[in-house]
Amino acid sequence: MTWDTTGTLGMGEVVSNESLANLLREERRFAPPTDLAANANVTAEAYELAKADRLGFWAEQARRLSWETEPTETLDWSNPPFAKWFADGKLNVAYNCVDRHVENGLGDRVAIHFEGEPGDTRAITYAELQREVSQAANALTELGVQAGDRVAIYLPMIPEAVISMLACARIGAPHSLVFGGFSADALATRINDADARVIITADGGYRRGKPSALKPAVDEALTRPGTENVRSVLVVRRTGQDTAWAEGRDVWWHEMVGRQSDQHTPEAFEAEHPLFILYTSGTTGKPKGILHTTGGYLTQISYTHSAVFDLKPESDVFWCTADVGWVTGHSYIVYGPLSNGGTEVLYEGTPDSPHQGRWWEIVQKYGVTILYTAPTAIRACMKWGDDIPAKFDLSSLRILGSVGEPINPEAWMWYRKHIGGDRAPIVDTWWQTETGGMMISPLPGVTETKPGSAQVPLPGIAATVVDDDANEVPNGSGGYLVLTEPWPSMLRTIWGDDQRYLDTYWARFENKYFAGDGAKRDEDGDIWLLGRVDDVMLVSGHNISTTEVESALVSHPKVAEAAVVGATDPQTTQAICAFVILRGGATAEDEGLVDELRAHVAKALGPIAKPKRVLPVAELPKTRSGKIMRRLLRDVAENRALGDVTTLTDSSVMDLIQSQLPGAASED
Repeated sequence: MTWDTTGTLGMGEVVSNESLANLLREERRFAPPTDLAANANVTAEAYELAKADRLGFWAEQARRLSWETEPTETLDWSNPPFAKWFADGKLNVAYNCVDRHVENGLGDRVAIHFEGEPGDTRAITYAELQREVSQAANALTELGVQAGDRVAIYLPMIPEAVISMLACARIGAPHSLVFGGFSADALATRINDADARVIITADGGYRRGKPSALKPAVDEALTRPGTENVRSVLVVRRTGQDTAWAEGRDVWWHEMVGRQSDQHTPEAFEAEHPLFILYTSGTTGKPKGILHTTGGYLTQISYTHSAVFDLKPESDVFWCTADVGWVTGHSYIVYGPLSNGGTEVLYEGTPDSPHQGRWWEIVQKYGVTILYTAPTAIRACMKWGDDIPAKFDLSSLRILGSVGEPINPEAWMWYRKHIGGDRAPIVDTWWQTETGGMMISPLPGVTETKPGSAQVPLPGIAATVVDDDANEVPNGSGGYLVLTEPWPSMLRTIWGDDQRYLDTYWARFENKYFAGDGAKRDEDGDIWLLGRVDDVMLVSGHNISTTEVESALVSHPKVAEAAVVGATDPQTTQAICAFVILRGGATAEDEGLVDELRAHVAKALGPIAKPKRVLPVAELPKTRSGKIMRRLLRDVAENRALGDVTTLTDSSVMDLIQSQLPGAASED
């Protein structure tokens, strides 16, 4: 999926550079606000310092943390790609996220503002968090959990999820969070692979105005072969639903944790001690258990959270809208904000429950100053209408963040105007489960931002774009995004499968980590992410990015959101199929609308990118984290039976899409 300056693909095909140039034509620029730039946590000097001495730079960032044994060695790269960072140092992650702030006189500072979907709230101070984490750590110890044992966590977005993670870190038990929307089979697979001995779950959580059960999925998962080693299930009572009970195995959180001492001495662990396993999708269908360790991970997470969001812990209120079950929740709900002594919001529900202004109501209520969310959520809010955020006071917001997938320029501009009041800078961050923390992003006090571009690697990060032969591409060209130097929060391996780690991430380009994403560099050298390489369509010998087509569609005033897939086509290899959500009163019945949208894409990207089919739909299939499930749309486009829909927020969306198929798409 590479282009050179002559427009020749790495595989030998010839392609017009018109498509490549489309995203690089963005001419809007936004300088950092003067007051923010004057008081920014990180200045332009950081890039020079890191360039001059990359390892010295990261050694300095490690001093942000409290170490029981200070590390003397920064990086051991003697057995690449198996890195060791700060290997001779010892620390405790939970101590760094909780206890040290209490010891520094910040016990009365609110750590977490919890907002339940039904409207119940809790303000948890650092002193209270310390007591509850200590009690949970004592409870896990009573259940027989020792350092090195794995604990599976299957919880909704409630404080006990954060407390459970920190309790595991406190006793050195690697946690494996499983997203609460996963099925019993998916849960069982992850329990088995990690060989978890204890599961922490809840009777349920609140979702779209009603209780949604979780415990039944755990009960079903534990009937699967290979789960026999699970000895205890610790259950949080959240909804009060009737809950099946296995005597001798199941214990209530409020009974077991509630009777523990709130005193617990954290133990220091080696910097390379495993902190967590987090499963991500694999091309073979078997999830990959991404392993992250302790010292290097916390160093990079703490630094990037402070630098990219310009966090002022004494005054900021931070809100990351992700689920703790994803890596964004691990890094920028739990370990980043808390290691920095920040105050944050934790919200249980959806952005449209009980009304479409719920997020903005929460921003107003808590005076949120930093908001970190996904492009899919931003586009959904665009679809609902500009008038909804306008009803709320969002003047507290000073920095906006984007995460999860490339953000199209029009959504970026809407976010800036309607949420940030045309004053809050946007940090569009690129990173992965595998990288652990942010890798490419503007710095809000330094960078002149461009709508839709992640722009430059952060200080201390070495990333570039290469062609098929691993040669760095010139500005104005595209190719593969790679990382050329190890970084502190990098994955250490795939749990139990070193060879798969080597084959998946290091085999494509020698001595380079291949992220699996396509990218472009504009004439300034700034990076534009194009999404996964497998989201690049091959149409009549031309490689076309789904992101580009989606951006072109969303730039039309009648389109709120778009998802594009390539469907097998006997004539063109793949045909471009677009699913669009309309805005501004437009309907699927409007005469000529589909042809108008197809022509709009052709004009923006060239005739080769003209969708063969455009289907207006009411909703798109999304996971609870906001990711569009394009594989399901491919199933629809190719008239296949639908794959697994258990991770969708609302599986009925697929029934609705299929019901709209007859006669809804243009085929000429």
